[in-house]
Amino acid sequence: MRLRRLIRGTVGWDRLEAVAREVAARYDQPMVRMTYLEADNWLSTPCVVNDEWFVKIISPQNAFVHALFTGARNVGAFTAGSESFFERSAGPVEMAAHELEATRRMNDIGLHAPEPIESFEVDGLGVVVLEYLDEFTTLDALSRAETEAYTGDLFAALATMHDNDLAHGDLREENVLVHDDDLYFIDATNVDADAIEDARAYDVASALAALEPHIGAHAAVTAAADHYEPAVLADALNFLAFVNLRPDHDFDAAAVADEVDAVVSET
Repeated sequence: MRLRRLIRGTVGWDRLEAVAREVAARYDQPMVRMTYLEADNWLSTPCVVNDEWFVKIISPQNAFVHALFTGARNVGAFTAGSESFFERSAGPVEMAAHELEATRRMNDIGLHAPEPIESFEVDGLGVVVLEYLDEFTTLDALSRAETEAYTGDLFAALATMHDNDLAHGDLREENVLVHDDDLYFIDATNVDADAIEDARAYDVASALAALEPHIGAHAAVTAAADHYEPAVLADALNFLAFVNLRPDHDFDAAAVADEVDAVVSET
């Protein structure tokens, strides 16, 4: 957590308060409460204003770190045999606008995501305002039986994204929430729409990586095969080694590869 704070940087309390006052003023309310969230997030300072709005505050340092992460991910994509498909944002305001748009697109195609409200700039900071989900459970906090029950929904939602030329790009346990018995997706990253097939394979590999520790490789791959053709699963194999290098995934890549090979060999 200390490393994350160092990399993410610290936004001064006076600037955080300025953002909170601006949010409240935009919706004709006094600024009553600002709650800082200790979330697993490298690229913003997340908080809640007046127990009503979820606000992500993106600093220039966050944008710089995002550019570094994007470069590293594109190198990983290249080593997996793909053209680069992660897109950089020009700065914190652009990052905020992208997240708002990605969230809006997920809602528009019928997926569950926090309601997008708006994005704007305060004192050089990018600010994105979303619906605040006050009660949710992240995917990694579910029991095995609960995870198995939602696995089909997860791949169905991913397939809907991909069918609409939309990719998540950062699918991991912390970015899949259960709220009111539905799966919600957050923190989609910026992906080149012209490289949707590679981004789709990366998303599938990331989903298998997130699920394998909780339900096993066989159940995860079987669920994926219900929504994706074997050729897509074969493409996902190319990204497993890259995904396995990421610090936010810890899974048995060999077991997943074996299960994917078994599905592909049957065709």
